[in-house]
Amino acid sequence: MSDIDFQGDASPSSGDLKLTKSQHGEKLDSSVGRASYAEAVRLWDASTGRLTDFTTHFTFVIKPNDENKNPNWLGDGMAFFIIPFDTDGIPNNSSGGYLALFSCESAFNTSSNHIVAVEFDTFANEWDPRSNIHMGININSIISVTNVTLSNSIKNGSETNALVSYNSTTQNLTVVLTYTHNSRFAGKASLSYIVDLRKYLPENVRVGFSASTGEVTELHNLLSWSFNSSLVMMAEKRKGKAGLGIGLGVGFGVLACALALLWIIWRRTGGKEENEAYDASMDDEFQKGTGPKRFTYRELRRATNNFAEKGSSEREDSAVSTEGEFLLVYEFMPNGSLDSHLFRGKTILTWTLRYKVAVGLASALLYLHDEWEQCVVHRDIKSSNIMLDSNFNAKLGDFGLARLVDHELGSQTTVLAGTMGYLAPECVTSGKASKESDVYSFGVVALEISCGRRPVEQKEPSQVRLVEWVWDLYGKGQILEAVDEGLRMEFDERQVECLMVVGLWCCHPDPEIRPSIKQVINVLNFEVPLPSLPAKLPVPMYLALHCKCSFSYTSSDPTQAGSVIDRIHCSCSSCNTYSSTSAASSEVLLNSHEAGM
Repeated sequence: MSDIDFQGDASPSSGDLKLTKSQHGEKLDSSVGRASYAEAVRLWDASTGRLTDFTTHFTFVIKPNDENKNPNWLGDGMAFFIIPFDTDGIPNNSSGGYLALFSCESAFNTSSNHIVAVEFDTFANEWDPRSNIHMGININSIISVTNVTLSNSIKNGSETNALVSYNSTTQNLTVVLTYTHNSRFAGKASLSYIVDLRKYLPENVRVGFSASTGEVTELHNLLSWSFNSSLVMMAEKRKGKAGLGIGLGVGFGVLACALALLWIIWRRTGGKEENEAYDASMDDEFQKGTGPKRFTYRELRRATNNFAEKGSSEREDSAVSTEGEFLLVYEFMPNGSLDSHLFRGKTILTWTLRYKVAVGLASALLYLHDEWEQCVVHRDIKSSNIMLDSNFNAKLGDFGLARLVDHELGSQTTVLAGTMGYLAPECVTSGKASKESDVYSFGVVALEISCGRRPVEQKEPSQVRLVEWVWDLYGKGQILEAVDEGLRMEFDERQVECLMVVGLWCCHPDPEIRPSIKQVINVLNFEVPLPSLPAKLPVPMYLALHCKCSFSYTSSDPTQAGSVIDRIHCSCSSCNTYSSTSAASSEVLLNSHEAGM
């Protein structure tokens, strides 16, 4: 426990941390406590202005003490906080509803505080929302800037899982809460708030937890905690101290996209057994050849020139990391691909997580298109190529078709390759891949995320093509009718409309009218208004093609009933005539191409 600072009544225990008094026979009211990481965490870099991306995952229990069995008479709650590292101890007069975060004198004075927190409040004070149990995001004040009502499960002794993440590109702080029986983060309790942390906190901060009781009491136990920060990893990398020791200790840990700062407590029961069972299962898959290919340390060392930095480059956190010269090794993505959640029933992702995935994908494209020294055109963006890590951060993978393009140059003519349904119209006719064609593919994925439907499905004729179907509803003013029924109407209407309209904008047949990925991010962050699109889908028409075209197809999932055979390759290099009009059906796209065969 040397990595943890304890203040007030917080203390280590066997298998967990106690944040407030818990001993039998001692007075439990008006108790305050804090437990925080002992080292400073780099939140942003003043020399570059760059913010960190971070994710923290923790498990906790709030429950009645032995003397108080009344679930309606518990208080007051706990919080995860970020404060300046050199902050003094727990403020005076911070018990009860102040959650050991603020003194009662300064709790409402935003100019005198420097704190960002996520509170789990179990008692209603006069400044709280009507519900006496809620989760909120607090910025410099005990009054939450946004909150959501929680169920009684949070204070009846149930193990509660919380995921707090921050995306530096979108400046979106997201919180998702579930319980042990539903640990895949598909629960209803979620929050998000756009905040530039540089405005409220210094470069170096302290991260940790606080809790308090007032006249009513309860127990607050922290069972596990992990914290991951991208900026810390980059700082270590510049010093030539990338976590090789950690990588050797945990196998593929050196490939992780963020350096784990700490894992302070392993769950009291089942942790070791679960790990051993998982390792045994993986070994069995390796032996049978049904799992991923096992690489020896010697093979990886040889392929990466002893894990040398030379030849590697900084990358965007939302793009899957790779290591090596001849071996391509992807980091393990425990939550699989996006399409497995949208179409194969792995889990029903909440709307908050879906929006987070969409924004994360846009962030990855921004890096590929604009922020690296050369423009990278991916050419095969689709939901099956978007992987989700343990915290449901989106990672764009499969760069097998990617091409480098100078920023000042336009599209490249190449052999047509991609996936039908995601291919931009001009790619089919001209073979030209560009940033605009990547944006088109992003738009299709955005519609998939919103609607829970594949780009092409065997449905009624008017509903076969996703883009056409959604655009038709948009023209009728009924776009919300396209929302995935699996969400059961539990979504933010403003965000849903925003993502679908952005998706349609990206899928405009004329590449010159599509937005840049930077414009997409601005709209998704509500920094600029939504575009006004035509009521009817403008559909491209093409002149007859004087060439001999040949196609070959392969299926992305031939074993799945009703799957669409969607992989297309065209050997034609001279289909280069393009014009746009608002007449006819998008079936012209294929018919006109076939007309030149």
